[in-house]
Amino acid sequence: MPHFDLSLDELRVYKPAPTAPDDFDAFWEKTLTEAREHDLDARFEPVDVPYTAVDVFDVTYAGFGGHPVKGWLVLPAGIEGPVPAVVEYIGYSGGRGLPHTHLRWAAAGFAHFVMDTRGQGSGGSVGHTPDPVGSAPSVSGFMTRGIQDPHDYYYRRVYTDAVRAVEAARAHPLVDASRVAVTGGSQGGGITLAVAGLVPDLRAAAPDVPFLCDFRRAATLTERHPYREIALYLKAHIGEDEQVFRTLSYFDGINFAARATAPGLFSAALEDLTCPPSTVFAAHNHWAGPERAMEVYAFNDHEGGGPYQHAVQLRWIPGHLRG
Repeated sequence: MPHFDLSLDELRVYKPAPTAPDDFDAFWEKTLTEAREHDLDARFEPVDVPYTAVDVFDVTYAGFGGHPVKGWLVLPAGIEGPVPAVVEYIGYSGGRGLPHTHLRWAAAGFAHFVMDTRGQGSGGSVGHTPDPVGSAPSVSGFMTRGIQDPHDYYYRRVYTDAVRAVEAARAHPLVDASRVAVTGGSQGGGITLAVAGLVPDLRAAAPDVPFLCDFRRAATLTERHPYREIALYLKAHIGEDEQVFRTLSYFDGINFAARATAPGLFSAALEDLTCPPSTVFAAHNHWAGPERAMEVYAFNDHEGGGPYQHAVQLRWIPGHLRG
């Protein structure tokens, strides 16, 4: 696929107006306050794995509504004192997977907390967290579940789970609660943006080809799912455009980026039809943290830089966690 979006020079200055409604901050403050009325109840069960370099824990904690959310905690084997942590969020339709797929950060000497995504985990990697909340009519997938009202929207639950995942990671005695970074690719990158805007004391955030940004542009620019789910919903529900995009404004990565307080490392791929590069740059260009960086992969689709980006993160994140 050749380049289809704005030129790179245009991307570097593309900064659409934020869409945050007047009650954006109040909405999220109330959401998180209600979630914290439930005991976090973070439990870490040792897992018998055939590894000598890491220790693995099966994690359960209370997310949105007090619902149990699963995760993995992977630690360098035999550590005695607290170490910095990287909290990771998973791409669309995937789950936490199996422990042996999450060894990179522990091998670098960090605690690695991987959050399962409620209701997902049957596409690419297995998940173990149900979403017990239903919704009104929606298109197959997750993008339009509860899209009629921000209080009912699916990602309200996911973003809340993600903030609580940081709290759960910090609850483990071998995690240095003062040195935590967040990261993830695609949907995981979008969740990373949300957490960076909702948790004020992170050391770093690294959203990789992030999804869930600049919704109106994305829904009218690409034919590829998951953004296409929004267009298909509106194709059937004619006349609901403004309500749908109002709901999505509470979950737009642009609006969270504008509230970030940590350094941020982004990546974008210029042939990415899943998360068009202009939507990624929109969040990057709104980033309010003290530092922002962008890695650009000129001839890549949604795979982005893959292991090359992982190598960049393995140099960049430790510099902020160890500093």
